[in-house]
Amino acid sequence: MISFDKHTLDPLRRELRADGSMVAVEPQVFDLLEYLIRHRDRVVSKDELLGSVWHGRVVSESTLSVCINAARRAVGDSGERQALIRTFSRKGFRFIADVHETSSYKGPAPDDSDTAQAVRFCRTTDGVNIATTATGAGVAVIRTATWLNHLEYEWNNPIRQGLMHFLSDHMRLIRYDGRGNGLSDREAQDISLEGFGRDLDAVIKCWELKEYVLLGMSQGAPIAVAHAVKYPERVTKLILHGGFTLGRNKRASPDERKMGDAMATLLKQGWGQEGSVFMRMYSAAYLPEGSPEEIKAFAELQEKATTGEMAVRIRSACDDIDIRELLPQVHVPTLVLHSRNDHVQPFEEGRRIAAEIPGAKFVSLESSNHVPMPGEPAWERFQHEVVAFLNE
Repeated sequence: MISFDKHTLDPLRRELRADGSMVAVEPQVFDLLEYLIRHRDRVVSKDELLGSVWHGRVVSESTLSVCINAARRAVGDSGERQALIRTFSRKGFRFIADVHETSSYKGPAPDDSDTAQAVRFCRTTDGVNIATTATGAGVAVIRTATWLNHLEYEWNNPIRQGLMHFLSDHMRLIRYDGRGNGLSDREAQDISLEGFGRDLDAVIKCWELKEYVLLGMSQGAPIAVAHAVKYPERVTKLILHGGFTLGRNKRASPDERKMGDAMATLLKQGWGQEGSVFMRMYSAAYLPEGSPEEIKAFAELQEKATTGEMAVRIRSACDDIDIRELLPQVHVPTLVLHSRNDHVQPFEEGRRIAAEIPGAKFVSLESSNHVPMPGEPAWERFQHEVVAFLNE
């Protein structure tokens, strides 16, 4: 909840109130106002507003002027007053009022965190309750569910914190716990690519999104690809990192299948045991360059996210994924990134995704970590490529 002057702005409910009374605003006026408030530490240029609020669509400066005037009227700052939104000639605009920001979430605070996030719940068509949240401002980017999620815990977990905060600083990041994960229903009948797709559909409906970017990482990549093929009119851009076209059971190597079976057995035996040697070993595959503290943090994240039994079901479902026929049907701008020495998903899988999606851009990251970590050179490259792609 954002408070200023006599107004409160609720980004999650997309409501603006003055002295407690609702103020009617158009969606783009609301987005513009929220963007200026979020970036109130500096002057925001016209080009930045046009790119962030209209998501790259071509509109005239007169349209921006109309929107600015509407935002001023909505907060009682019309005419020459400019006590809230100030125009800087040839530079842009800046929100200059004092702002107080609080969370609208009333539940228990996340573990090891002094910042609570507002969480919504939505229901899939097959009756699964899915938890979702949004942070940041700008273009809407949905991070599809991956291995594994916990909305509250991962926000301050050392393994995910850098990624979550980077994304929230540059976009309106929408996250959710997939079925079987985190705050979502831990028990679900259908654990499959189709079931994962229903989770994403429910989140989009919950936030009333018409257009959005999809960020699919690891097992989230096939989810994002399948959705982009099904709804090409909604997905404006696709970002895929550490993804795969074929699960272990679909790859040609018998060794891959044997490894998958062995992992399933070990997951059942080692999950949830404090100080489990297996969990540390399993986590190290995702973070070969990680410190002992980082590997421990990732193991803890997985244990908090789900049960051992559900982890096996999710892992098995991912091992049976095959999206080869979908890739040529993707017709949205696509950025594919992959760590060159990834131990979780082979580098060749990422290269195959980029080769099969028409016009996709492929970026190789010099890292052994499944997802680059802050502090390594590949992290800087990852950030640069994502931001540049979104701004194209």
